[in-house]
Amino acid sequence: MNGAGSVNELEKHTIKSSVLHALDGRVKLVILLAIIVYAVYTTDLIVLAIMEIYLIAMILVSHLSFKESFKRVLFILPFGGIIALFQPFIMAGTVIYTGPLGIHITYQGLMFGVLLMSRLVVSLTSIVILSSLSPMQEVVNSFRRLGMPREFAMIFSLFIRYLFMFYDELHRIMHAQKSRNFDIFNKKTSYMWRMKQLAYTITMMFLRSYEKGETVYFSMLSRGYSENSEIYTDNKKLASRDFFFIGITLSFIICLELMKYTLVI
Repeated sequence: MNGAGSVNELEKHTIKSSVLHALDGRVKLVILLAIIVYAVYTTDLIVLAIMEIYLIAMILVSHLSFKESFKRVLFILPFGGIIALFQPFIMAGTVIYTGPLGIHITYQGLMFGVLLMSRLVVSLTSIVILSSLSPMQEVVNSFRRLGMPREFAMIFSLFIRYLFMFYDELHRIMHAQKSRNFDIFNKKTSYMWRMKQLAYTITMMFLRSYEKGETVYFSMLSRGYSENSEIYTDNKKLASRDFFFIGITLSFIICLELMKYTLVI
């Protein structure tokens, strides 16, 4: 698999055509970040449920696969969801269940765990939508056009480029191992030998990344790169559809906040 193949595989959803795909990168970035911030701010489970329904509607409008988007959310969820799962057992409050070994489940801990999990689901859904609507390089350019410091933008841009390079290198190593009938899950071979091969693979990735880093850096220097170099960003103006989407989403968030105070939810 070459570099283009890896990009198409990781960002295959970003090349689709829809109303939301056509929006300016800055608009998609700001709106989805606003949804994440409001999800972290609110403590109302009904509000979070309505926000998730709104994000699901965005997935449908974008012609994205609901099944694949749901799988991506579930794949990332355990990295933060484990914190929410422990809350019923560690937070003080009214005990609603007592298990063996003196393990207690409290009502306050259970509700707080549900709140954390709901916030996490909304935030991860927003991130999945953003990654499905905008290529990573467009996200970098959007951050830069919104005022991200030049040094951070440069590091972020190089990180994105190295991400695909590491993907290709890992694929080549795995393909070479597979051509030699190596399978890390093959229990017919010694466990320690398989772990040793895995350690060799990780070491190889570190060595190749170091070598590639030097090669890329010297190539940048030969093309005039310096600490004062700037990342090119176009001066694309916002279209009417961008302002329309901003208005809809901000109105949606404001209405949710107002409904809390009017006791509608």
